[in-house]
Amino acid sequence: MATEPAPSNLDDYSPSATLIPFDRPIPILRGPIKADSTDDPESGPFVLAFKNPKSWALAYKVCESQIIQQCEAGVRVGCSLTASNNCKPPWWKTLLGIAKQDYKERAECEEREMEACFGKAREKCGEFAAQKCLTAFRDSRIAVKNLDLVSSRREVSKLIYWVCLQDIEILLIER
Repeated sequence: MATEPAPSNLDDYSPSATLIPFDRPIPILRGPIKADSTDDPESGPFVLAFKNPKSWALAYKVCESQIIQQCEAGVRVGCSLTASNNCKPPWWKTLLGIAKQDYKERAECEEREMEACFGKAREKCGEFAAQKCLTAFRDSRIAVKNLDLVSSRREVSKLIYWVCLQDIEILLIER
């Protein structure tokens, strides 16, 4: 019986060389629940729903904050370019040597322009994020266990608050 020779390079079998790390999976926002008799039978026996109103509200807030963050990052770039263009002397004055560049004054001008531009745009970023998130979350379903309007008064009032204030239709599904 012949024995196999030992591998020449044992580093090839080390855990760092043989294991491939993967990122942790992102948890799902909504889970499947049985479809109601009012649902379209062609869409299947299950529908996706948030497990509770708190998970819906958290997902909505995360969506809104991420869109605002991305929007403001783009706005910063655009406002800095606009501020730089608005505060530089005209090209022809520089060419003729009439205007001398005062860097301190230009920095102050750019700061004022940037602040004014960014202030206006931040407001619009909030409106944009609300519009995008409301569109995505408006028709969401929230699964509610044993919804009793009398004993679950606080929970029901939260749901009504979200529906009325945000102009959102939330379909409540009993599990």
